[in-house]
Amino acid sequence: MDWNDFYASRMSRVVASDIRERMKLLAQKDIIHLGGGLPDPAIFPYRAFADASAAILADPVRARTALQYAASEGHAPLREWLVGYMGSIGVPCGIDNILILNGSQQGFDFVGKLLISPGDRVMVEMPSFIGALRAFDIYEPTYVPVPEPGAPRPAEGAKFAYVGPDYRNPTGTTLTRAERLELLDMAAAFDMPILEDGCYEKLRYEGAFIPSVLALDVERSGGIDASRVLYTGTLSKTIAPSLRVGWICGPAPVIRKLTLIKQASDLATSALNQMIALDVVKAHLDTAVATACDVYRERRDSMLAALDEFMPAGVAWTRPGGGLYIWVTLPPQIDGDELARRAIADHNVSTISGSAFYPVDPRRNTLRLSFSMIPSEQAREGIRRLGLTLDEMLKAG
Repeated sequence: MDWNDFYASRMSRVVASDIRERMKLLAQKDIIHLGGGLPDPAIFPYRAFADASAAILADPVRARTALQYAASEGHAPLREWLVGYMGSIGVPCGIDNILILNGSQQGFDFVGKLLISPGDRVMVEMPSFIGALRAFDIYEPTYVPVPEPGAPRPAEGAKFAYVGPDYRNPTGTTLTRAERLELLDMAAAFDMPILEDGCYEKLRYEGAFIPSVLALDVERSGGIDASRVLYTGTLSKTIAPSLRVGWICGPAPVIRKLTLIKQASDLATSALNQMIALDVVKAHLDTAVATACDVYRERRDSMLAALDEFMPAGVAWTRPGGGLYIWVTLPPQIDGDELARRAIADHNVSTISGSAFYPVDPRRNTLRLSFSMIPSEQAREGIRRLGLTLDEMLKAG
């Protein structure tokens, strides 16, 4: 039987993520990984997880709740905590404005399912987070670029715009307050919703806090239920990714629609995981964030210093104020796919070509680097080898 004859037409748009494929190389200890982007498991709060798990399962009442189906909206005490969290970042809201997700990645899928019909225009940053693109792809949109900051407003809007305003994946760049307001002005002009990816908001290494796009729109519109912004958040970057605890915050009528999609998708996020997450964040979130920022700031600084030392002339890169990523622009004649292939084949260095992050018209002379999982000396050696590979390609013409 040939199953290819039975697949829905939309499956033709579903392709493997280059990043997820590269994760298969992590077990090869002789490879220096410059492209990954995973949080470092060495800094996860293991003791806090062990204590929370033991306390929940030792209490018969809590254990029964933890091992039962949860409400589709999510564990109510966690949603209440998130109401306080969102308020602390400038978004006054209520419990009906919060839906718990299996990671914020699930939110991209749900919003795609809710809003995208085949052929709809969807505005995305270019380059953009590949996980969001893969989630949207299956609903068959037509991608158009979010205009660069300061660029003229396009003649036409879209079904919605997807943006990551803080230390975004893959470029590490951040929208200023003025640029966020400019984005909201454009969305208002086109009567267009915005999906905001807030996953790196806490990983700030320097600079002043900038309110989220949702916070600015709530202030402008007079309340969250009048907002045009949906905000996805996650504990994956600050606590641990395997809990798969994220959330989406937005107008209550939209959250109710998304809850129906949640019911049809997986019924609910694990009650046990939600309860563990709540116990851990209540006691340890600030410490975990401070630890992550200290570790990743030092690794960012060391990778930037190595790029300064080893990259040949004609190469440029971003200098992120937070997050996990550095975006490299290569000389125009260099193909990032070919550089990535040669670096791993000839010098045991794994990186990610920037072309993977474009839904259309990729800029091929680009790379994404990540400093989250690589100690300083290893990163320096990896950048040295990457620079050597690039020198070899430039000399070969």
